[in-house]
Amino acid sequence: MIFERSLQRELTYTAGAVFLVLLTIMLSTMMIRIVGFAASGEIDPRDVVVLIGLTIVGYLAVMLVVTMFVSILFVLTRWYRDSEMVVWFASGVSHTRLIRPIAKFAAPLVVLIAFFAFVGWPWSNEQSQLVRERFAQRDEVSLLAPGQFRESPATHRVFFIEKMSPDSKSVRNVFVTGTENGKINVVVSAQGKVETEKNGDRFVVLEDGRRYDGVPGQPDYRIMEFQRYGVRIESHDIIDTPGPRDLMTTTLFAHPTPANLGELAWRIGLPLVAINLMLLAIPLSHQSPRRSRTTNLVMAVLIYLTYSNLLNLMQSWIEQRRVPFVVGLVSLHVVISVIVFVLFKLRARNRPLFRLRSPAATTGTAQ
Repeated sequence: MIFERSLQRELTYTAGAVFLVLLTIMLSTMMIRIVGFAASGEIDPRDVVVLIGLTIVGYLAVMLVVTMFVSILFVLTRWYRDSEMVVWFASGVSHTRLIRPIAKFAAPLVVLIAFFAFVGWPWSNEQSQLVRERFAQRDEVSLLAPGQFRESPATHRVFFIEKMSPDSKSVRNVFVTGTENGKINVVVSAQGKVETEKNGDRFVVLEDGRRYDGVPGQPDYRIMEFQRYGVRIESHDIIDTPGPRDLMTTTLFAHPTPANLGELAWRIGLPLVAINLMLLAIPLSHQSPRRSRTTNLVMAVLIYLTYSNLLNLMQSWIEQRRVPFVVGLVSLHVVISVIVFVLFKLRARNRPLFRLRSPAATTGTAQ
């Protein structure tokens, strides 16, 4: 039917534009945030692009929910504003007739939302956490960065180098300070290099320098000059310890702890949120051509934020055992479904909510 094809085509074009806008906003926000983490030394600068990509994958489910809701609202609101909807209503199209073409448009998006909620979100969180843990458990050589003070998380040494060779094998003007047996030691060297022993131990070998040992506030400092001085590099095994929110969905079912059940309710809730918002956008888009077209957009933002916050609240209540899992999973979406039904009745006014063909019309069609 022309009506359905026209509606689906406009919804597809609008959804593409809305998604690109949301993706641009998300990329800009994540870039500023993750680059800030890299600048403060919390993550490896070489992992910035990887972490941005993983973050985007994790938020795709939420982005698709917003894309679908806003797209449907935009298209139907424009049809009301340009009086196209009046033409379709005069042709016998009711509000409920809009459900079928919109459902065809939304079905692939709902499937993608479910996929990213159950698979993409936990996978991206797990990979992001692994990248961060690898950086946190790196050896002390990777701490060395020209012109920056870096602290080792294992030995609490503080390193500073002025220059480093391109292959990161030799350094110049090195400063190392640490604490041993209650005494502070400071090592200053003109140059150094990284060496690996036969047993696999790695050392930063400093040359032509001095070492100062003592207790602050006391005059009995010891000064030692050296030609070669080795500082052992502490290495760590990479340990992957995913948190409860990063577990795959099958693991959440296998270990039904309150935290896992709360996370499971949130993941299951995203596709249900998408379906409810898809239906809610139909009666919500109704407006007079004389009214400002931004009203519906503001209402859409408020409704989505409220729905999303309530979903997070239910997740928190399930984790705190304030509500049973089934009640927290179903109650919110049932209430929204009832609100959608009431809005459809209000928009239909005195007309029946679902148009049924009369027996005479059916007989006439058959003939």
